[in-house]
Amino acid sequence: MRRRQHGQALAFFALVLPLVLLPVAAFGVEAGFLAARQAHLAEATAQAALDAAQQLDTAALRAGGAWRLDPSAARQVAAADLALQEPGAVLDGFIVAGAQLTLTVHESVPLQLAGFAGPRAATLRASVSARLTAGYGSPSG
Repeated sequence: MRRRQHGQALAFFALVLPLVLLPVAAFGVEAGFLAARQAHLAEATAQAALDAAQQLDTAALRAGGAWRLDPSAARQVAAADLALQEPGAVLDGFIVAGAQLTLTVHESVPLQLAGFAGPRAATLRASVSARLTAGYGSPSG
């Protein structure tokens, strides 16, 4: 009789252990996927902010004003960059204050492996600020 009981314990672990480990592995893989998507969204947002921060308001500069951004041109550049680099990203916030701008974006990412245990999608967010500054006067400066 003892041998039969040992076999039952082995069968129990053979059946139950995968049911415990597979969801944990699925969550780990999904977390890695989401981290990679978050990094890409942050990178795309940063590049869009840098490109948008180069849109100088030339009319204000010619009128003797300070360095400041052209809000409409900067928004167009940021939206175009985001559409090219991260088509699923949505531009939530676009704030221009003088020579500085702040972009806030979000993206909804469907969950493939871990969606059975909770929500079917995750929302990733990124916020980046950039500023227009004057260039340098000489290579040694």
